[in-house]
Amino acid sequence: MSAEQNFLPPVPYALPMVRPHILCVEDDAEIAQLLADVLEENGLSVSCVGSAAGMDAVLGRGGVDLVVLDLMLPGEDGLSICRRLRATSAIPIIIVTARGEQIDRIVGLEIGADDYVSKPFNSRELVARIRALLRRAAAPQPATTRERGLAFAGWRLDPAARELHDPEGVRISLTSVEFDLLLAFCRHPGRVLSREQLIELIHGGAAGPIERSIDVHISRIRQKIEADPRDPVMIKTVRLGGYVFTPGVETA
Repeated sequence: MSAEQNFLPPVPYALPMVRPHILCVEDDAEIAQLLADVLEENGLSVSCVGSAAGMDAVLGRGGVDLVVLDLMLPGEDGLSICRRLRATSAIPIIIVTARGEQIDRIVGLEIGADDYVSKPFNSRELVARIRALLRRAAAPQPATTRERGLAFAGWRLDPAARELHDPEGVRISLTSVEFDLLLAFCRHPGRVLSREQLIELIHGGAAGPIERSIDVHISRIRQKIEADPRDPVMIKTVRLGGYVFTPGVETA
């Protein structure tokens, strides 16, 4: 991240009275300080730690709204941390990596990260992605009467509580991006949606996952709702078209 990128003026944004708390897990002290400066200049509260142990200590005190997680860390690496966090929490996670291989980014998304940025990155982009995730995770819009409950194939999606329940009534954990994608499908059943349309539906033109990451998030949704994720029947791939949600959807 260049000095020029880090001294961009803050992006205008209407923040709530309580500043969102961002936890940056980054072992490079200089980069951590630059991150803290950029985020604080943009109205966010920031804690920086350099290891998994430090992260666990801050999370244990509560009040963290989003984690910015570097992949290259001493001891427990970022991918392991991400997998562990996602097993117990739906907290938004943005992974940051200096690695050039696309596979690291895809693996991070597959194990539950909501988004990623690569070093060197533009500070405006990082701030925009953080805000997009915070808006969805912390401030969902009230459900309309039509959307108080959406049912498909025995499953129930609750837009107000942002919860998914299986046919036995068990709550299934979804990341914020996974929930928004499934909600978009439920709002447009039987319609072929391209990757670009899905990005627009869940982000409204704001910063968000790149086109390739949509495939990874959909793969994770299939693992949670399909009887056989390798042969999906509810979220089908349409060659050269995108995806189509096949079940009928009713108001629950």
